[in-house]
Amino acid sequence: MPAPDALSADAVRTRLDKWLWAARFFKHRTGATEAVDGGKVKLNGLAVKPAREVKVGDRLDITIGEDTRTVIVRAIADKRGSATVAQTLYEETAESIEARERARELRKFAATPGADLHGRPTKRDRRRMDRFGGY
Repeated sequence: MPAPDALSADAVRTRLDKWLWAARFFKHRTGATEAVDGGKVKLNGLAVKPAREVKVGDRLDITIGEDTRTVIVRAIADKRGSATVAQTLYEETAESIEARERARELRKFAATPGADLHGRPTKRDRRRMDRFGGY
């Protein structure tokens, strides 16, 4: 008969949305549920439903805003704990970390959207926008 710890490690599973919330990827469980429903989270490369069970060793691709993280599930939790506990639940892949760093560097040098706009449009600006199909 296997040791109780080994048996529980294989049998422990939890809902995907609960795990994402417990691992602190989302502030609220409803946010995690909406992200999974919206296709922002993939489990082992597949789009799944929020109730799909997650187990140790699963691979998750999580897109939050412009960042995409690829993580491997290392532990299961269905209750939210401290940030230090949450960091032990997963391990981010080296490729994911590198890709996020590259994207961060590119965003740092990109122009801020609307940087060339200075306040409200003037009457002359408004007429130009109307002429070219804006607003």
